[in-house]
Amino acid sequence: MNLNDLLPAGGLDAMAGQLGIPLDQARRGAEALLPSIMGGMGQRARSSDGDALEAQVNQLGGPELAHNVVRPEPTDVGLGNQMLGSIFGSKEGSRKVAGQASETSGLDPALLKKMLPILTMLLAGHLSQRSAGQQGGLGGVLGSVLGSLSGGTTPGGGAAGGLGAVLGSVFGGKR
Repeated sequence: MNLNDLLPAGGLDAMAGQLGIPLDQARRGAEALLPSIMGGMGQRARSSDGDALEAQVNQLGGPELAHNVVRPEPTDVGLGNQMLGSIFGSKEGSRKVAGQASETSGLDPALLKKMLPILTMLLAGHLSQRSAGQQGGLGGVLGSVLGSLSGGTTPGGGAAGGLGAVLGSVFGGKR
């Protein structure tokens, strides 16, 4: 699985444009931040069988979270910040995530802090759209994505590289 599987089409381009950075920086930032975002979402989903996470994503707009980012209008990052608050518990938690991602990506922590709410909206909105009508809802799709990534293989059976390998090492094969 790669970034294109986790984010909607045009998501990275939209984030890069909003932040005024090159696409390769947006990609490096996303690769460094997504393991923490997905880990936080996964923990939240496991602690409540996904119900509280899904309810919050739906309350904030569901698939519209991602559409909010890719539309030409300015993104309402307040929606992403609300998600981050429930995932990491505090602004300090988000600062730590940005600091750790800075070490692995070489990007400025201040830039990564700006990416966090946008990336969270892209991921939550995209996963919400993928979960529409599926048994288990958002928690089920998130569990499936985490399981396929932590298993180290793509749905087609090939070895997962890049982000999949990073997420696999973070989640250690657990769901």
